[in-house]
Amino acid sequence: MTYSDMKVLVTGADGFIGSHLVEALVERGADVTALAFYNSFDRHGWLDDVPEAVRMRLQIVRGDVRDAAFVRRIVQGQDIVFHLAALIGIPYSYVAAHSYVETNVVGTLNVLEASREAGVSRVVHTSTSEVYGTALTLPISESHVLQGQSPYSASKIGADMLAEAFARSFGIPVAILRPFNTYGPRQSERAVIPTVIRQVLDRSCTTIRIGDVSTVRDFTFVEDTVAAFLAIGAAASIEYGCAYNAGSGRSVSVAEMIQMVVDLARCEDKPVEHDPTRMRPADSEVRALLADSSCLAAATGWRPKIDLRHGLTRTIAWWRSRLSHGSVRREHEFMT
Repeated sequence: MTYSDMKVLVTGADGFIGSHLVEALVERGADVTALAFYNSFDRHGWLDDVPEAVRMRLQIVRGDVRDAAFVRRIVQGQDIVFHLAALIGIPYSYVAAHSYVETNVVGTLNVLEASREAGVSRVVHTSTSEVYGTALTLPISESHVLQGQSPYSASKIGADMLAEAFARSFGIPVAILRPFNTYGPRQSERAVIPTVIRQVLDRSCTTIRIGDVSTVRDFTFVEDTVAAFLAIGAAASIEYGCAYNAGSGRSVSVAEMIQMVVDLARCEDKPVEHDPTRMRPADSEVRALLADSSCLAAATGWRPKIDLRHGLTRTIAWWRSRLSHGSVRREHEFMT
């Protein structure tokens, strides 16, 4: 299966990964409907930043995956649905857990029900490496136990189980992609890499304020994550209802990542200052993540191509451009 002339719906298209996925699909000739979360400011999230040539080829709709009737309408006539819409800010999940269940669990249920009714050829549901919690064994394969160490991760576990259940119960062709710590241009400062880069480059910042620097992460550049979405959306040998990891297969501590950013940015050294507001509750912190993506590689041929230094260099360049144009928006990004 290729994407040329395919009708494709992307939920969460206004978010970080979603906007990059939309671009890639348009470049491959897909007829893309991009769902952006409704707001009264006449904004389409990061879709407002994609090239005009891409935007002209999109059908952008605004709405909410929590509205079952709305979801049924936009899924009708689609060949493939990439479901990325979710609340993703882990700190906010501690204070508003109910909203995470409504969006991540009920919203996913609405997408699955609508896809079942419409008879779409494939649904790609977006999971997260957070469902594994702190690794019990490294690297983490898909057989690793699931651990709900935050309300966010618990809601995503619930959504994953619904995707599995619909595949087993109703034969829905739903594939589950589980990305690890994606980073790159357009990511908001809710994530660790962009908040570090912005503080390193911003002359008004005298320190780099950050939470726990000892945690270990598998950072994957957004182009590689998008390539994983495209691969799992088109591969013939995917096992429906099963999760597939997508990560770089290499991990570093947050402290090592900070030093790498400082070196690549060639900026003055700034002291790293502990920021208690960026700390998770002790039993909720995920200490280490490292992906075993061999199942995805075997099923699709996908492999990451961009190493951390190259990806950070490109992300730093994007941030330099935004800072130089005064276009940084410190918005809390909830949609993927």
